[in-house]
Amino acid sequence: MELNVRCVVLLAVALCFTLLLTTVAAHQEEEEPIMELAEDMGVEDELEDLGLGEELLDGEVEPEDADTPPGPPPAPKVTYKAPEPMGEHFFALLYPVICNANYIYIKEDIFKYAVEDMKDSKLPGDKGLVLKSRAKHHAISAQLLRPFIFDTKPLIIQYEVNFQQGIDCGGAYVKLLSQTPDLNLDEFVDKTPYTIMFGPDKCGEDYKLHFIFRHKNPKTGEYEEKHAKKPDADLRTYYTDKKTHLYTLVVNPDNSFEVLVDQTVVNSGNLLTDMTPPINPAAEIEDPDDHKPEDWDERPKIQDPDAVKPEDWDEDAPKQIPDEDAVKPDGWLDDQPEYTSDPDAVKPEDWDEDMDGEWEAPQIPNALCETAPGCGAWQRPMIDNPNYKGKWKAPMIDNPNYQGVWKPRKIANPDFFEDLHPFRMTPFNAVGLELWSMSSDIFFDNFFITNERHTAERWANDGWGLKKAAEGAAEPGLVNQMMTAADERPWLWVVYVLTVAVPLILIVVFFCTGKKAAAPAAADYKKTDEPQPDVKEEEEKAEEDQVKEEKSQPG
Repeated sequence: MELNVRCVVLLAVALCFTLLLTTVAAHQEEEEPIMELAEDMGVEDELEDLGLGEELLDGEVEPEDADTPPGPPPAPKVTYKAPEPMGEHFFALLYPVICNANYIYIKEDIFKYAVEDMKDSKLPGDKGLVLKSRAKHHAISAQLLRPFIFDTKPLIIQYEVNFQQGIDCGGAYVKLLSQTPDLNLDEFVDKTPYTIMFGPDKCGEDYKLHFIFRHKNPKTGEYEEKHAKKPDADLRTYYTDKKTHLYTLVVNPDNSFEVLVDQTVVNSGNLLTDMTPPINPAAEIEDPDDHKPEDWDERPKIQDPDAVKPEDWDEDAPKQIPDEDAVKPDGWLDDQPEYTSDPDAVKPEDWDEDMDGEWEAPQIPNALCETAPGCGAWQRPMIDNPNYKGKWKAPMIDNPNYQGVWKPRKIANPDFFEDLHPFRMTPFNAVGLELWSMSSDIFFDNFFITNERHTAERWANDGWGLKKAAEGAAEPGLVNQMMTAADERPWLWVVYVLTVAVPLILIVVFFCTGKKAAAPAAADYKKTDEPQPDVKEEEEKAEEDQVKEEKSQPG
């Protein structure tokens, strides 16, 4: 009886667990992501931590009609408020107000950017700069508050990108335009000199995050692009999840640099050691006028010139010979061919011997050979010839005239220079986007340039931090994610069922099939030397106790 009750309880628990999963899934499908999760997951607290608490929450609620039944109060509406630039900075671009921005429209193949709300935004009022057209060139630039000079403080540039429609092939990088006498932002094109190019770029399965700077050769005055090493991190998610990501570049006066995405370092290094091509050329180079002498011997091994072919070396001996020890199997049908003409074959009526030649019945396997070890003329099998040596060659010996692999001699590099402070780049006084893309609706926002790390972090928290909190609040729960994944991959339902059902079945089987331990047989007592009670005496005593109990009970 006790065992049956336990089984029923376990089955009831399993049923309740299944119903709970179904209820949670249904509840998550019905709830509104931002409003419900803002309360349940503490987004309001996150907004307060960002310093954007009550001013971002629209708590006004219209009075309810007298006839309207009471219900839960509506969730507060979260709206976006652009960050306010504070601290030392050189550029802070806010939308929809774009200060000192030059919209470039040079000719028909160069298009303007648009200022509009982010699609599918979790924060109403979140406007940005949007690349609208596919397979078109777009250009826009803006002047800095003052030129940035590379001296004793770091350069920090950061901005936000959202690939709203995904990205097939195109860039979302920014250029810091060099301060030159002939810089004209009204003519900003791809050839306009820049100091640094930074940001994401993708084409096909090649995911890049550029950090390129133009280094001036101190001897020739010419500029050469230097590319940072590729990040070790996997960048794929940043291009495919359609979320807003924060891209940050930090270049320090000690020549170190960091590339961050969402305030996490994905690449770092040093300008002197982690750029391609290197900042400083080699002190020595190979002499272009040096040539290998004609008698230079680079052969480490040669054939022994003193070696002689042995007299008994037979180069004509075959590689294989018939096996003389082989014996023809019994029952071999020497007079029977392996194939015979098909006796049932009939010449086609339209067969023309003048055109098609003499007709012959098709060949079929000889039925008599199916049960015999073989048919036709028997031949000895071939085996390897033990006397086979092949073509004789002289053995190889060390070359006494070996001189090694020839290399041209080294000479001093006439173009050598040593720049130990590549951080001191060309000053820049403008920032611009000059892009081409096969994807549209690339969203840019909150460009910021400063030389103070804490100022950049505060700007990021006030802008991108708010968007991150809203996007995090809108993320579906675990059950919804599992159901969505199963809709895309139906085989996952089997995994889910097995994951839940198998442990429950094992538990039920374990508890429901258990048996009470049987009393040890009298023969088992012989397996130990310990004193054991007399079984017969115990049974007689139990019967006497039962009789006494019956007599003591009232009639």
